[in-house]
This record gives sequence, structure tokens and C-alpha cells, in this order.
Amino acid sequence: MTVTSTAPEPLPLDAVDLTDHDNFTDGELPWRMYDTLRREDPVHWQSEPAPGSGFWAVTRHADIVRAGSDPETFTSTAFTNLEEVDEEHREMRRSLLETDGPRHRAMRRLLQRQFTPRAVAAYEVFLRGLTARTLDTALAKGSRFDFVREIAADFPINVLARMLGVPEHDTPRLIDWGNRIIGNTDPDYADVLLGTEESERYRDLPFRSPAALEVFAYGRELAARRAGGGGEDLVSRLVDQPPSDGVALSERDFDNYFLLLVVAGNETTRHAISHAMLALIDHPEQRERLRRDPSLMPGAVEEFLRWASPVHHFRRTATRDTELGGRRVAEGEKVVLWFASGNRDETVFEEPYRFDVTRSPNDHLTFGKGGPHFCLGASLARLELRVMFEELLPRLADIRLTAAPRRVRSNFVNGLKELPVEVTLV
Repeated sequence: MTVTSTAPEPLPLDAVDLTDHDNFTDGELPWRMYDTLRREDPVHWQSEPAPGSGFWAVTRHADIVRAGSDPETFTSTAFTNLEEVDEEHREMRRSLLETDGPRHRAMRRLLQRQFTPRAVAAYEVFLRGLTARTLDTALAKGSRFDFVREIAADFPINVLARMLGVPEHDTPRLIDWGNRIIGNTDPDYADVLLGTEESERYRDLPFRSPAALEVFAYGRELAARRAGGGGEDLVSRLVDQPPSDGVALSERDFDNYFLLLVVAGNETTRHAISHAMLALIDHPEQRERLRRDPSLMPGAVEEFLRWASPVHHFRRTATRDTELGGRRVAEGEKVVLWFASGNRDETVFEEPYRFDVTRSPNDHLTFGKGGPHFCLGASLARLELRVMFEELLPRLADIRLTAAPRRVRSNFVNGLKELPVEVTLV
């Protein structure tokens, strides 16, 4: 089932369970839960399976922006995933995402210049060539194929590989690592499912995934070869450029930073491309509108991002007793910002379930908003989406589904793992 242009059917509040990963394999149920929460209990206490555990689910756009803009009250340092992590393992697994304040700024600045709009614009010629090659290869395989495997997964990872200075023949490994790490709640992807007894053996690794060890080893090999070489790739900058606060990256810091680049730099854009394609299949009039008027593409990209919402949530933790959305939040309680819900907030978006490539304004939360954790790769993701669909749509006379999409079993990443399509070329 796909998300339609009309709001989904209401869901009783007592049927909402944001902890059940199976609820997120349905294309409609997450949105029904979010709509109910925004309407009836926008800062909602969601209990978790472990006794005495739970979190505040924040589902309205304004409350998400407020909490995300106030790291002194709602910190990322106590972790950004729902998983409970003790202090020792927080330090072992801490990345840029789980850092606030001056240290966060210093670590972010290491690569910030490489991700500015001006810097990523230099990749456009490369991106167009890469897109053409990706599409040529996929479309040559016949009229029926899996859009995720043949196009969406292949494209962003090759961009990232170029920025990291990774050989092209290694990109399948990067894709595999991302699937296994981010898909840690999906039995089709995970080596060890999160929450199982076996996962306790890997609690010092990001997402409790054994695949992280392979990423670390690979990153260290790259670092050893690049150190002192004065290269401009992202790995060289991490190993050769000291942070502005004067505190050098430890080996663990490098491991976690490299893993974040491999996973976040690929997975989110991949899923945004897949969801955008599904939306254009479901709304052929919007697809035709873009074909007729390519000048609409920059605005359409913002609608792709709003509609896709490739990350459902990020967590914060209250540093003091406070109030949010009329609720009293106690120090130490988890506060989870459901960005996907904010992207359907009817007080911000007129007819939020209408997919409209001309929507303006489009104040979506897909990259975060107003706080220090605004997505570092936002400009690159926008460019990748724009180039992909500028190159793809003129080739298609038609595209349709041949089977229902399959979704990643996760309440963290909003991902499609299969999108079977049949195309008719121009």
C-alpha cells in the first residue's frame, strides 16, 4: 500500500505503538499513528518493552523545531537513537551526532567546507556523467527491474566513494555495510537483530552491528595510506587536519566519523530517491508536469524530501526539568523528535497528503531545522536528487509498479528495500 494524496484513516490513540518495528513495514500505518498523535497527544509518553523505560514522542512541527534548536535543554550527548546506552558505551560509540557544544562545532568544521553549496556544485558534471552511466546500465537490463537495487542504491554511494577517495570496485561493500548497519532491526539485512540476546555481545559498536568492525578496519586502512599525503578527499582531511578546538581525533573518533560518512552519506539519499520515484509513479500528473517544465525541479526536490522523510526520528535527552508542548518533561527522560510526522503537520503544510512538485513554501524538517545538527550533507543530497530526476524523467515514457514495494523494518530509517518497476522508454 502506498501513501495517497488523502489523509489516512484515523487510528485510535491506544493503538499507537512507535516501538513496534513491524508497524513501519506498512506504507500507511506510520502516518496514521503520527496523525493521531499530532491531533490528540502531540507530546506523547510512549512506553517501551523494557520495564520502566519509555520516551516522549514529539510529533508537531513547532515542538520539533523548538527542541531541536535548544541543545542545552535537549542534548544529543546522551545518544540519538532509542537504544539505551550506558555512559561507558556512549563514549565508545560517540560520533558527530552524539556531540554538542564546542566539540561538535570543531568536529563539524573538519568537513564543513566540503559540503557547502558552492563546494558540492563542483560535482555536478561528475554527477551527470555518473547518472547517465547508472541509467544506461539499469535500463539496458530490460524493461523490468528493481529500482532500488539498480538505480537508487548505486548512485549516491558512487558520489560518496569519490569524496572519500574509495576505489569504485569497493562500492558494493559500502552498500552492504550500510544495509547491515542501518537495517539492524530487519532480518533481511541484520547480522544480529537489535534487542536479541546475541546483540549484547556488540553493544560497544554503532547500532550493535558486527558490520561496524569491517567498516572500521577498512577506514583505518585508508587512513594509514592517506596520512601526511596532503590529499583533499574526506579521509585525508580527517587524518591530516586537526580540529579547531585543538583536541586531535582519537582512533575511535576517526572510526565513528568514517562510519557515519559511509552510512549517513548513502542511506538517506538512496531512500529519498526511491521514495521520490514511488511518489512520481503514484502521481503521474506530477511526473508529467516535471517532464514538461524542468525549471520546476529545484522546488520539486524540496517536495521529494518532505514526502520521503528518509529518517523517521532522532532522539534527544532532557538535561533538566522542562516543559514541551504542554507536558512536563523530567531531567534524564528521552525526547524523540519524529521529523516524518512534522513533515505532515497540517498546521504548516496545506493538504499535507497532497504530493505537489510546485508546493511553496515548503518548510520541511528532513534535514533538521534551526539547530546545530542540521544535516551536513543537505546541499549534496539536493544536488543528487535534482540531477537524478533531471536525467531520468526525459528518458521515461512511462513507469509503473509490477509488485508492491517492500519497506525496511525500522522505526528509524524510512526506507524502501525493493521497488519493482516496469518502464517504457521514450
